[in-house]
Amino acid sequence: MKQPARRLPQAGLTLIELMVSMVIGLLIVLALITLLINVNRNNSEMGKTNRVIENGRFALQLLQTDISHAGYWGGFIPKFDDLTASAAPTDAPTAVPDPCLAYASWNVAPYTVTGPPLVSHKSNLIGIAVQGYEIPAVVPSPTLSVCADKVTRPKASTDVLFVRHAENCVPGVGDCPAFTAGELYFQAARCGTTVPSPAYVLDSDATLLTLQNRDCATTAELRKFVSSLYYIRDYAVTAGDGIPTLMRSQFGLSGGTLGHKAAEALIEGIEGFRVEYGIDNISDSGEAVDFAEEVKWADPVNLTSPRNRGDGIPDNAYVRCTTAAPCTADQLMNAVAVKLYVLVRSEKATPGYTDTKKYEMGSTTLGPFNDAYKRHLFTQTVRLTNISGRRETP
Repeated sequence: MKQPARRLPQAGLTLIELMVSMVIGLLIVLALITLLINVNRNNSEMGKTNRVIENGRFALQLLQTDISHAGYWGGFIPKFDDLTASAAPTDAPTAVPDPCLAYASWNVAPYTVTGPPLVSHKSNLIGIAVQGYEIPAVVPSPTLSVCADKVTRPKASTDVLFVRHAENCVPGVGDCPAFTAGELYFQAARCGTTVPSPAYVLDSDATLLTLQNRDCATTAELRKFVSSLYYIRDYAVTAGDGIPTLMRSQFGLSGGTLGHKAAEALIEGIEGFRVEYGIDNISDSGEAVDFAEEVKWADPVNLTSPRNRGDGIPDNAYVRCTTAAPCTADQLMNAVAVKLYVLVRSEKATPGYTDTKKYEMGSTTLGPFNDAYKRHLFTQTVRLTNISGRRETP
């Protein structure tokens, strides 16, 4: 006779065991959520740091590329910087030019903004390749004294920088934009038998751009005039958003008028901008630079470095153009190096973080800001090769 199967007793969790398992599960889930939040927070902070570094490096690279071309005029050398000249130069800048002067006034001579009359506005622009001034701690209201319609909403305690040179490419060659009627072009004279004074043309009228090459038959190449204005605006997209931004206004044709165009936003988060200039105003022999006289050589036989001209090396401490002590024409025409200080700020605050650091920016110090934004200071010294190289002698 078949025996009936034995029924095993039911097994399961008690209420206490169930509650304990649920608590353990909740703790595990809580730990995973905490880990996920920390990873996301770390990734977010890492992203902020990387963006600060990228913005700073990009800003320095952009500025350095432009500044390194300062003073390039397609082979033309101003007389005051030409060590082969035998007479006293007549084209040395007489005053710091107004970089935003209406183009219609460029050919009016003499022309005066402040101080003595200028011999030629164009000569001053070409002889002073870099130029700057300070935005004071209290921004003037309602307008600035220089380029007020271009430098809009500037951030207090920053600098404005102008860089001038001829384009390093010829219109229509390679990737260089084609010739555009009405734009401003620079043309250097190369024919030795018919050299005008000055030995260049800077004009938008194509009928005047007729200087010749060395063969005295073909027309010399044209190069677009470049003038870049850099400054820091106190917002990025909309006024009041609080994100400082590096701006650039470039010279060109806009709406049928030549002049500096409306500034465009380049890099967000650039909070501090300081520019200092290395001035070469002492010769190798220790004499002061004097452009009122012809070049005087220390040794006419061996033609060593001239006594009354610079040697291409900055002398003494670097100089910053401030409201209290604006740079003079003599200083700017002898600038052979530019030192940049760029302070970059994260675009978003970091909860629980306080920036208590001080940032040494040459002759000035910024901070501590005591806010929740992370910052990083970048510095770079750029040699003005096209200017300093002219003054070097074996």
